[in-house]
Amino acid sequence: MSSARSQAQPAVGQLAPDFTLPSTSGAAMTLSSWRGRRHVLLAFFPLAFTSACSREMCEFHEDLDRFTAVETEVFGVSVDSTPTQREFQYKNGIETPMLSDFKREVSRLYGVLDEEKYFSRRAYFLIDKAGVLRWRHVEADDSQWRPVAELLERIRRLT
Repeated sequence: MSSARSQAQPAVGQLAPDFTLPSTSGAAMTLSSWRGRRHVLLAFFPLAFTSACSREMCEFHEDLDRFTAVETEVFGVSVDSTPTQREFQYKNGIETPMLSDFKREVSRLYGVLDEEKYFSRRAYFLIDKAGVLRWRHVEADDSQWRPVAELLERIRRLT
């Protein structure tokens, strides 16, 4: 069993662990700043420029209006540096904000860091407007990801 799977993950029904990370938007993003305003979907992905991560982040970008319609902010989170994430966005035409967990602190906080590979697992954490974690999913295979339709359905169940 990998060390990533033995890490504790935040409990559904509890306040999501707060953090602040640098964003490709140019400003740091603090999770708790969204409380009372929007739902938040944290989409952890292993590494920029890999084929599965590129396809997944492009899908988020293509469907950003659908997430906006259900009052949800989507943030891709990876251990890549912010400059690397910006280049990744540029090369793929992605505008979805990305958060750099370069120090791996948030990946550890959310129990998704694969300590052997030193990057995060592909995982999703859906946080409601009150800041409560309502759903989480960690992929068994990092080459797989949840379809946008499934994620949107999870969000719709919040309202």
